[in-house]
Order: sequence, then C-alpha cells, then structure tokens
Amino acid sequence: MALREARRIAVANEKGGVGKTATVINLGAALALEGKKVLIVDMDPQHNATMGLGIETEEDAVTVYDLITTDSDALPEDAIMQTQWKGLDLIPSHIDLAGAEIELIDAEGRENRLKEALESINGSYDMILFDTPPSLSLLTVNVFAIASEVLVTCQTQPYAFAALDDLIDTISAIKDDINPELNITGIVATFFDKRTRASLNVMDKLKEDDRFRQMLCNTVIRVNTTISDSADVGKPVVFYRKSSYGALDYIHLAKEIVS
Repeated sequence: MALREARRIAVANEKGGVGKTATVINLGAALALEGKKVLIVDMDPQHNATMGLGIETEEDAVTVYDLITTDSDALPEDAIMQTQWKGLDLIPSHIDLAGAEIELIDAEGRENRLKEALESINGSYDMILFDTPPSLSLLTVNVFAIASEVLVTCQTQPYAFAALDDLIDTISAIKDDINPELNITGIVATFFDKRTRASLNVMDKLKEDDRFRQMLCNTVIRVNTTISDSADVGKPVVFYRKSSYGALDYIHLAKEIVS
C-alpha cells in the first residue's frame, strides 16, 4: 500500500500534558493488535514516543531530523525501525529536531519537508500516526501538511478544554492554506476520572458544545496509572498489561478508529 493510500493521522494538541504521546504509542499498538500495519512518526524533539516504544537511538542513527533537514540525503527506509511488536514500526525522533526549525526557516517549501521526505516510502502501512510537539511550530505544520486526519486529545480539565478553540482554528487555517485534505477525525477525552467534578464538567461541555459534540469519540481514556507505568518501561500498555483499564480503553479506541 502506498503512502497516499494509508490513513495518515496526526495526534495533536497545542497544550502539553494532555495524553498526546501516550495516545500515539498505545493507539498505534492497539491498531497493530487489530492486524493493521502501523508506522509511528515521532515529530516531537522530546522524543517521548521513541522512548515509550523502548527504543534508544544511537548517535549515528537516522532519525526524522535527518529526513527533513535540507543538507541530508537520508531516505525514510534508512530511518524506519522495527519495534519488538509485530506490525508496529517507528521513525524515531532526536533532540536535534529542536534545531530543525532554525535550519529550515529560509528553506523553500519548508512546511512540506516531511511530506516530501516520506513520499518515497514503498512499504505497506495501513496507518501512519504522527506525534506532534505541544505547540504550534513549523514541525507541527509539517505534520498537518502530510496528514489526512487529526485526532485531538483533550484532557478532561478546564484549561485543556479552553485550548480547543485555538487548535480548531489552527487546523482550519492549515486546511485552507496548505492541505485541503485535512479533517478532524475526532476528539478523544483523556485522563477522565468520574470521581472528580472537573472531569465530569468538561465531559458535559464536550457533549453539549455545538462545535465539539459531533467530533467527540465514544471512547474515553480513563485515568490509569498502568499507562504511565508502561511508558516508564518502554512498552505500550496493551502489551504491558492487557487487562488494565488503560489497555482496554485504547483497544476500544482502535476499534472505533478502524470502524
């Protein structure tokens, strides 16, 4: 399957700490369990998705930084790494990616560097998931330029809900100016805790707000310490403890995304 035929899903939010990277890792793993061939592209200089999949990049390893910078002739095939789980591959990130924006500032077509870099992929992927930085940056714009879908993670806390408007406006602007194929697949509520008034209030707002209720995923990612425990050992929660709430929630989300 060529790249253009894959579902290219950016998992995004301009606010940090909302479960974005955890969703990339665990949704990707759950999709692999569903029999999908999945590629995760780590576009965050903090490279948490890379570490969360138990991969430590060697000093001379080819990373996404090498694919998008102008003085590199690296190919995506050089960067793709197989994880220890069948059907789940990774293009890793590196701290050097933080300097890519400065290097690309005067580059022609700088917002399409990632799209151009991945066009030569000849492998067969059903799903390509992109982890994005927790800010609107040139790296995020590069992801939105190649993605066909955006999955928005919204922590069930007031500040995260308030930030949704800005993100929706950003996606709309990218759709108008750069990538007309870009659409929001859904908003997935994360860190939901039915014991707290804040979580319940934000869920009510998501369900009642005319802007968001049609986008809201049926699946809710509940607060579950097993998710963070699994990240700590570099293992997706569906492989770390499949019976946990965290694993069950991401398996349900994968089924919802596939359907």
